[in-house]
Order: sequence, then structure tokens, then C-alpha cells
Amino acid sequence: MRSAKDFFRPLAVGAPAPLHEIPWSPSRMIHFFDPSSAKMVAKVPDLATKVDVLLGNLEDAISASNKEAARAGLVKVAQTVDLGDCQLWTRVNDLGSPWVLDDLTTLVTEAGDKIDVIMVPKVEGAEDIHYVDRLLAQLEARAGLTRPLMVHAILETAQGMTNVEEICAASPRMQGISLGPADLAANRRMKTTRVGGGHPGYLVREDPDGDRPRPTYQQDLWHYTVARMVDACAANGIFPYYGPFGDIKDELACEDQFRNAYLLGCVGAWSLHPVQVDIAKRVFSPDPGEVAWARRVVEAMGDDGRGAVMLDGKMQDDATFKQCKVVLELAGRLAARDADLAAAYGL
Repeated sequence: MRSAKDFFRPLAVGAPAPLHEIPWSPSRMIHFFDPSSAKMVAKVPDLATKVDVLLGNLEDAISASNKEAARAGLVKVAQTVDLGDCQLWTRVNDLGSPWVLDDLTTLVTEAGDKIDVIMVPKVEGAEDIHYVDRLLAQLEARAGLTRPLMVHAILETAQGMTNVEEICAASPRMQGISLGPADLAANRRMKTTRVGGGHPGYLVREDPDGDRPRPTYQQDLWHYTVARMVDACAANGIFPYYGPFGDIKDELACEDQFRNAYLLGCVGAWSLHPVQVDIAKRVFSPDPGEVAWARRVVEAMGDDGRGAVMLDGKMQDDATFKQCKVVLELAGRLAARDADLAAAYGL
């Protein structure tokens, strides 16, 4: 076991010093694009003005024959396109694939100063992060980078879910974790073919009451998984995300799923289509009414939040003060980069 004193020392000679705290940036939507598609790459400059994160995808949805083209396309985007405040992430191929070593070597040495986060799929334990951590340090030293790249893990297996706390704590590079519901469902042998969202068969039914029809209520297949992921991330100072929602046409259900994740503590979700960008932006930004209420509570409680007050017949104390501070802090950070939100929040 490494000494705690060594945790923040570089893992390779010449590598940048590890981060002591993961910086916060808006990441309400992580919008995927195929860097091998000239049509999609052409849309990148416009998309960068509308999304918080653009992610060049190298893994699933990229055919084996297109892997090298996607990698080269992402390097070109990183080197030539001005993304402004938009972050550039990538999802590399999984650690058991024949492409991941070239993904990491090429991206870090040829575009490492432009990439913010490397998303690693199918992470199953801390050992996967340790491997990536050491390799990135070596490549950063070779490339002469002055800041370390951050790492984001995807939970896609039962083994990864079992080890989620250890994964979150595995490296100072850990930026966050996303839920990969489709792969996780298959690995768990769940009987759903949907990509995220609920299922009409997963329900509870009211008790019998004579001949009256017994209403049913659809339940959330992902509640336990998201809640555990959020706790693991919060305990380690990193950020949780909901992953993909596959039914592009069902915008209402997508919004419901995103909002469930937001209320549980997630900071963003993946967007697979432009229609989901606006949904994620709306859902993962605090409602103006909630912001106004939070401001009332904080003003009534004072700077230290001690004691208790009554507002509109509701008791407010130290705990609710802290809840309101969470909402106000997020609203303030988002408003600093979004004039429309600043106006809506009165900031």
C-alpha cells in the first residue's frame, strides 16, 4: 500500500504534479460526437457554443475499421478548432481492447494540452485506474505537459459497481463517474433491452380493495445504482453523471430520468442528440423559483446559518441552510457563464 504522503507526488519523472482538488466547470451535458465523421466534425464549432462538454468518442458506436480515423479526427479537432469555454473530453477504447494503448499514447502526446478529461469505459476496480494513472504520467512527461489530465470512469459492470468506492478514491486524477446503464444491465443479466430509463414491468401495485381496479406505479430501475454512485463520488470530492438515455424521441421520459439523477446529486448527463442538449441544460440548472427560495432562506438565517427561523410556515435550520447554499452556489457558477440564467436568477 502506498503511503498517503506519496499520493500527490508525480508517478513519473517530469510529469506534472497531481491535482489536490478537482476543478469545477459546468458539465450539465456531455455531448458525444464521432470524430471520424466529417459531417459531425463540421458541426463542432457551433456545438461548442451550446454545450458544456464535447466528447470525441473512440469506443462504442465507432466500428473497428474506423478506430484510427476517429483517433486522428479527434487530434485534428483538438489542434485546430477553437472551442472557447467548452471542455473537450474523449472516451477511449476499453482497457482490454487492441486500440486503447494507441488512443492514450496519441492523444496525450499530440493533443494533451487541449484535452480536459479522458473517459475510461468498463472500469472494474482501482487497479484499472492505477494502470491509466501511471501511463498518463509517463506520457505527460514525454509530452512536456504542465497540467495533469483528469480521468473519468464509466460504471458498466457489476464488478465495477461493487468496487465503486475504491474506484473513486484510486487517483487524484479522478474527475467523476458516469453510469453506463445498457452494459451494466447486460452484465447484471437484467431483463431489459432499453438504454436507461424505466420499464413498465418494474412496478408496484396497490393492495386489493373490493372490485376497484388496482393502480400500478412504474418504478426507477436505476435508483439504487445512481444513489450509491453519488455517495461514492461525494465522499471523494468528484462528480457523478447519469449516462445515456437511448430513446431519442421520448423527450419527456428523458427529462424525467435526467431530473431524477439531478435531484439525487448528479451534475450532468450524456447527450446523444441535439434535442437532449436543451433537456440537460434545463434539468441540471436550478429552477429560478428554487433559487429565489434558497436566497430567502439564506438571507433570513444570516451568514452562519445558526439557529432556526420560520418562513411561510416551514422551519428552516442549519441543515436547510446548507441545502440552500448548494443551490445558490450552483446557480451562481452557472450564471457567471450564462447571461440568460443570470437574468432568470436575478444575479
